[in-house]
Amino acid sequence: MSDERGLRADVAEGVGTITIDRPAKRNAMTAEMWRELPVLLDRLAADPSVRVVVLTGAGGDFCAGADIGELADINRHDEGHLSTKAEEALAAFPKPTIAAIEGFCVGGGCQLAAACDLRFAAEGARFGITPAKLGIVYPASATTRIVRLVGPAAAKYLLYSADLIGTEHALRIGLLDEVVPAASLRTRIAEFTATLASRSLLTQQATKEIVDAIAAGAPVEQRVRAWLDEVVAGGDAAEGVAAFLERRKPNFTWSAPTR
Repeated sequence: MSDERGLRADVAEGVGTITIDRPAKRNAMTAEMWRELPVLLDRLAADPSVRVVVLTGAGGDFCAGADIGELADINRHDEGHLSTKAEEALAAFPKPTIAAIEGFCVGGGCQLAAACDLRFAAEGARFGITPAKLGIVYPASATTRIVRLVGPAAAKYLLYSADLIGTEHALRIGLLDEVVPAASLRTRIAEFTATLASRSLLTQQATKEIVDAIAAGAPVEQRVRAWLDEVVAGGDAAEGVAAFLERRKPNFTWSAPTR
């Protein structure tokens, strides 16, 4: 993929990796990159070999946010906010998603990280939500997601000040799930994604849908019943019990229908 587009997707051993690859600009996202992200996500969602997706950045940074030079295009009212569409596509991705964060994770970068299910960061990473430096308003969906992650007071701290915070602060307020030494981030991500790929995708996908609905205050009873029917129809439950009784690793084979 050309450097102008700045996104690339790779699949290996059940893990799909989307890399924001514009290191000369700290991986700032152009309008075309915001448009391209949902396309890549659709491709990975339809690939039955993909069990988990990692979003990361090239060159030592995660993402410095939207390219300021293209902000008017990114926030065009006739298309809606391109960043919001990309964020919502990432949040709706049916399989587990992890943000692997180094360096700067700022503005739209935080927006993308927050849309992932989990966030792992290398020591020394820096986080900030910076619309107050530009006199603009952070998108509603992104603000809602940040409030759910860190709570109203911490969200106001980030949005009011536009200050950058370190990994210790980000972990304390709930913006991060794990912090690891910088040299160990890739190893830790590989270990954790291997664990996720070995588990039941049926359980993970049901969990994601149900937990997200609960977090949004939506009713879940009907969806829980539907997933219980899927458990009966699928083979993962029988395989899990058999593997436990036989003291072996399970070989889960359930996959969602292609979208």
